[in-house]
Amino acid sequence: MPTLRDAPLARAFDHAARSYDILVRANPGYHAHLRRSVRRLGCSGQGRGLRVLDLGCGTGASTAALLSVLPAAEITAVDASAGMLEQAAAKRWPPGVTFVHTPAERLAEAEVSGPFDAVFAAYLFRNTADPDQILSSVRGVLKPGGRLAVHDYTLSGRRRHRALWSAVCAGLLPVTTVLGDGALYRHLWRSVIEFDTADVFAGRLSAAGFAQVRILPLPGWQTGVTHTIVGRTADERPRG
Repeated sequence: MPTLRDAPLARAFDHAARSYDILVRANPGYHAHLRRSVRRLGCSGQGRGLRVLDLGCGTGASTAALLSVLPAAEITAVDASAGMLEQAAAKRWPPGVTFVHTPAERLAEAEVSGPFDAVFAAYLFRNTADPDQILSSVRGVLKPGGRLAVHDYTLSGRRRHRALWSAVCAGLLPVTTVLGDGALYRHLWRSVIEFDTADVFAGRLSAAGFAQVRILPLPGWQTGVTHTIVGRTADERPRG
């Protein structure tokens, strides 16, 4: 089963949107880990006066995590799946939250422009065709000194963590297949196996011009499977 990209992947997420939150709730620590990754952005003052881009917001779990930690921030949440966004927008949100239907590759076309103080991207980059191009776009919409936190299943490179991830996904497949979403969850399984390990993805951030790049593990069963990878833009834009 090859990984999905672009429109076929968005359609698969559209179909899975109604059951997505139910499956997420069965994942121990899912929401707590998102909040931990948001805290690792290092934003202060509960986000007062800050603009934050939630890149790949899905049904709004990452948006809720941002609000939990940064309740005073202005949040722009984007996603390529109309079905996922429909589920997100149906929830109750304060006035400072805006949802935009657009792929991460087309922020400018959707008039999602910076400068943002921070970008949070959860479970996004391994689902994109060109992660380096998106990292370049993210850097372009961030303020000087802006912060990026990437929260994702990025394996440690150890065989036991790869085996653990495969075992978890294999356990989910019978349920998701009954729901009609087997193709999506097979994609999610393969997308993690085929994508960068945590250290390789951290190298992408450095190559894209981010500084102070760090790889931070998450606790529980996801240790070695899920990481927060953080970085910052330079404090000043180059002149000339």
